Amino acid sequence: MIENLDPKRAWDVLQQNPNAVLVDVRTKAEHTEIGHPIGAIHIAWQAQFGSPVNPDFMTEVGKVAPDKNTPILLLCRSGQRSLSAAKALEQIGYSTLINIINGFEGDPDSNQQRGNINGWQFCGLPWQQN
Repeated sequence: MIENLDPKRAWDVLQQNPNAVLVDVRTKAEHTEIGHPIGAIHIAWQAQFGSPVNPDFMTEVGKVAPDKNTPILLLCRSGQRSLSAAKALEQIGYSTLINIINGFEGDPDSNQQRGNINGWQFCGLPWQQN
């Protein structure tokens, strides 16, 4: 089953469970240039927007979480790619999956700008930029 949590509740899960793994599924450019949660493991779901799914995604997740009962929290820009990734992991037997709704940047505001309404950054959770 996939649970959808907002960033603050996801952060609580990470703090309460040292075995939980936070996977940033955004592109390398997003992860590097926009920023990423501190402690997140970057495994891109797609190389870039609109490209096919990363054929190594499942293998790479399996390397960081070989136990399929490990809680895996997935994050993207807004919560859509991370949900797709969670569904794929569920199909191969992962049992504790959490999609972080609103993602890292959050939903666009009335000016179509992200980071002003919700999301990891907006909530003031730990993040860094390369």
